[in-house]
Amino acid sequence: MRSALFSPYKLAALELANRIVVSPMCQYSADDGCANDWHLMHLGMLANSGASLVIVEATHVERHGRITHGCLGLYSDDNEAALARVIRQVRRLGTAKFGIQIAHSGRKGSAQRPWEGGGALKPDADPWPTIAASPIPFGEGWHTPREVTEADMDRVREAFVSAAKRALRIGFDEIELHMAHGYLAHGFMSPISNKRTDRYGGSLENRLRFPLSIARAVRAVVPNGMPLGARITGSDWRDGGLTPDDAVAIAKALKGDGIDFICVSSGGVAGGIHNPAEPGYNVPIAARVKKEAGIATRCVGLIVKPEHAETIVTKGEADMVSMARCFLDDPHWGWHAAKALGADVARPPQYARAGPKLWAPAAAKA
Repeated sequence: MRSALFSPYKLAALELANRIVVSPMCQYSADDGCANDWHLMHLGMLANSGASLVIVEATHVERHGRITHGCLGLYSDDNEAALARVIRQVRRLGTAKFGIQIAHSGRKGSAQRPWEGGGALKPDADPWPTIAASPIPFGEGWHTPREVTEADMDRVREAFVSAAKRALRIGFDEIELHMAHGYLAHGFMSPISNKRTDRYGGSLENRLRFPLSIARAVRAVVPNGMPLGARITGSDWRDGGLTPDDAVAIAKALKGDGIDFICVSSGGVAGGIHNPAEPGYNVPIAARVKKEAGIATRCVGLIVKPEHAETIVTKGEADMVSMARCFLDDPHWGWHAAKALGADVARPPQYARAGPKLWAPAAAKA
């Protein structure tokens, strides 16, 4: 039987060779938001991984909207030129299409890189002021953010639009809005982090007001046919937080404002919350979003084995499967998955002699 995971898929007007997506993975290695040779090496490795689509890490729309000093940005001409250089090279030499996730860190910004501790920046580490739906720290020891004003909303919304325009000039194949993991947009959506009493707080409709305005503004500048999606939270994994029911409602609202696809993730809204640990823990939520919102859906979350990814697509639980760490562990995961599922995948001609037709160990490898 033909592999479902390796069947082609059309996302808006974008033709994808298979259903495998490399998820955005922050590298914390940029120079004042600018991509550099690390990103060229990292993304170049993934460009020939067998995935049809690679999403560049969370790329921030403001300098003070970054998570760390090392995070990518798309808020300046220098940022744009540096990322354009990288994408030009990896697209020229790779087989994958490339998307970008644009983001604002909100109250989780001004943070240390993970290998430096991952907490809030200390006073001697050049911290910056953060903003959020409500002036509530992310967790113990974190900075207290300033409550977002209407003027902040206007500025941030325009920053998303500006970043989207830069992404279009660079030549990305799709754009994804980061509305999960406790960052600014998710911080507005979740009742755990949004305690406002104005028209941006209280009901889900009110809490969605600002994030939806970002989606509409970006859709207005992204041409029809080019996929524009959003990563949302399927669950906050805490009582009183967002639930799968909310995820369906959020997906429906985003679809109504022109969003083409939803990537279902979860967690991250506050310190001390732990996601489930079983492989594919977001898949049931993604399946509900796909069925009940009627929108193209990706899922992510500890999906590692080719057979598991195949089952997700075969059963119609998601249209695409996003994976991250397994591609860091095995940069040719897509090649090996194709072999395991009796499919084929594009390889650069320079590597053809390592394929199953020309090399016995590859042919024998399950």
